[in-house]
Amino acid sequence: MKLGERGAALIKSYEQLRLGAYLPTPDDVPTLGYGHTRGVAMGDTCTEEQAEAWFLEDVAWAEECDNRAVKVALTEGEFDALVSLGFNIGCHAFSGSTLVRRLNVADYDGAAAQFARWNLQKGNVLAGLIKRRAAEVELFEALA
Repeated sequence: MKLGERGAALIKSYEQLRLGAYLPTPDDVPTLGYGHTRGVAMGDTCTEEQAEAWFLEDVAWAEECDNRAVKVALTEGEFDALVSLGFNIGCHAFSGSTLVRRLNVADYDGAAAQFARWNLQKGNVLAGLIKRRAAEVELFEALA
């Protein structure tokens, strides 16, 4: 499957375009563009075009990760929500999660309940992650 428009919009709304490297939170890593972190150092800059290219690359690995980890049929909304989560937490964490284990036994409700558990950064609850997970669940549970 591929990320749909609603999923891309959700990710971009939380990652927000930044043309100069920044730390999203004090405990985070340097980030640039739409949540791009690989090879980024403080002081780096990019153009909107480079940010979009990185976004597409980063989405591609998140799609690949989700397609590899999830063994059950998904709606577009479910897939988009899972790509957003994987984009944010990384493939290793996503693939080994209870959310994926529940999903792979067709426990969709149990999987949806797991999104909220991913609200921590280095042991601290972040309000932004609470909001993002709620938006992801809403998309995951959307009927159309």
